[in-house]
Amino acid sequence: MRTAVVTGGASGIGRAIARRLAADGMRVAVLDLAPAEDGLTLTADVTDRGQVDKAMDTVRERLGPIQVLVNAAGRDGFTRFADLDFRDWQRVLDINLNGVFHCVQSVLADMTEARWGRIVNISSSSTHSGQPFMAHYVAAKSAVNGLTKSLALELGPKGITVNAIPPGFVDTPMLRTAERNQRLGGTIEDHIARTPVRRVGRPEDIAAACAFLVGEEAGYVTGQIIGVNGGRNT
Repeated sequence: MRTAVVTGGASGIGRAIARRLAADGMRVAVLDLAPAEDGLTLTADVTDRGQVDKAMDTVRERLGPIQVLVNAAGRDGFTRFADLDFRDWQRVLDINLNGVFHCVQSVLADMTEARWGRIVNISSSSTHSGQPFMAHYVAAKSAVNGLTKSLALELGPKGITVNAIPPGFVDTPMLRTAERNQRLGGTIEDHIARTPVRRVGRPEDIAAACAFLVGEEAGYVTGQIIGVNGGRNT
């Protein structure tokens, strides 16, 4: 039985992934700023390396060496670029990009020693076409995709695969907040009408793709950006 860590696993896509991996028989730990309802939950800010390392050490003590890491912690933002404060820019990059850096480095020794590891980074479909008023978020998630490809080349010889999933239009608390704040360029129903499969995505859709990528059968899949978006981006 393998041990998996899911960051941002207290809600939304991260929560669905944590539940799916647990259902598939993994020992799952969640790192989040908020408490989670399932499994081992550790409070940690992914932008703080000390907190990350401490949390990962606790996971090792309780569940064993970490061989699966899913980086799902994230924060969006909606600000006109000309009005964007650098501190807000930095905070979005810290969570969405630097958090991935800290978490991957913190678990890498376990995977290297085992000669087996799976890393999945949750990015964003906004990296395909951009998004107005989200320059900081799109820049961070685009960097995550680039980091994914570089790490796949570097870590492949060690038995570690690295892939990214850029979710499309997925029904999460973050999406509902954006709709209430009129940040979507229309309603959710408007976007459904523009989606080939004619429905909004579910967190479980992302979890299903993630479950494949962290499994034994996905050992020949690495460095890939696998969109789960209902056909909106191809």
